[in-house]
Amino acid sequence: MKLIYRYITTQLTVATLYALAALLALYAFFDIIKEVPDLGHGGYGVPQMLLYIVLLMPGHAYELMPLVVLIGGMVAMTQLATNSEYTIIRTSGVTLAQVAGVLLRFGIGFALITGLLGEFGAPFSEKQAERMKLSATRSMVTQEFRSGIWVKDDQNFINVGEMLPDNTLLGVRIYTYDKDYRLVQTRFAERGTYQRPQHLWRLEKVKETTLGDKTTTTRQLDTLDWHSVIEPSILDVLLVVPEQMSAMDLTTYIEHLRSNEQKTQRYEIALWSKFFYPLACISMALVALAFTPRQRRHAQLGIRLFVGICLGVTFHFVNRLFAHLGLLYDWNAMFAATLPTLLFLLAGITITVRQERR
Repeated sequence: MKLIYRYITTQLTVATLYALAALLALYAFFDIIKEVPDLGHGGYGVPQMLLYIVLLMPGHAYELMPLVVLIGGMVAMTQLATNSEYTIIRTSGVTLAQVAGVLLRFGIGFALITGLLGEFGAPFSEKQAERMKLSATRSMVTQEFRSGIWVKDDQNFINVGEMLPDNTLLGVRIYTYDKDYRLVQTRFAERGTYQRPQHLWRLEKVKETTLGDKTTTTRQLDTLDWHSVIEPSILDVLLVVPEQMSAMDLTTYIEHLRSNEQKTQRYEIALWSKFFYPLACISMALVALAFTPRQRRHAQLGIRLFVGICLGVTFHFVNRLFAHLGLLYDWNAMFAATLPTLLFLLAGITITVRQERR
């Protein structure tokens, strides 16, 4: 019996890896098309572009893993049914519940891989990819606002015009308010570098203006040490979208936003997705079994395979849709992040149980 289980698992794994390689190749092709217009900017040539695309692969693999588990599972199980191997396995005494157990372990294995990719592989490679490209193109990191990055730190509102890949800040403006939200001080620095041993920012060429009740004083400083809870690790999130950040980074940034009374909805949805997204691999493995015919003569094998794959693609987009809807309508973060996964998991279990009753 163990030999049969090992054989099914091998077929599932091989088919899934082939599906992953095919989809990653497709994504790489689209990435190349997207990056071609940037060739020639600064030192961004073909080798740098290829390295950038390779570094994006772990992030793509993380996003695609539930889909490739479904495709690989359905292709492998359909091949077993087409070659009459599945029929022989079932008639030899292997129950549907035992086959489901094999696919469940298969799904759990890829769920663990997905979790590791989401927590370690994708965040690290995504960050390195963006840093490499920014450095090669001599570009800056900016937010959606034309005025640059805006961050709140206690009573300070900080505006950074540009951020270099090494976290050097250019055009730093610090607006300090009192408890009644009256502006009491402004500081402008041409440049800021982080001093890790002292845990502070060293601002250069600083113009400081202090606003009193009746007078205003201004002074010029060559350097100024600025203590702030804002560290490069917090600014690094500007290089990576929340969905590609690690759970640890998301937790740190959410705490920072909460301490400054800012909205955390998007990052909370991304954090809950980190915990529940790997479970989608288990859901897809069970859905693959639900679409597997027992006998070779079962009609419309191709249609079953096509419908199942469409179902996996639907999950991929519905999962993203719910995240955007949760952000738009301010839904509960856990609800928005977990509902699609739980629904597909429930559907896979329900269809499998119905097959067993038949």
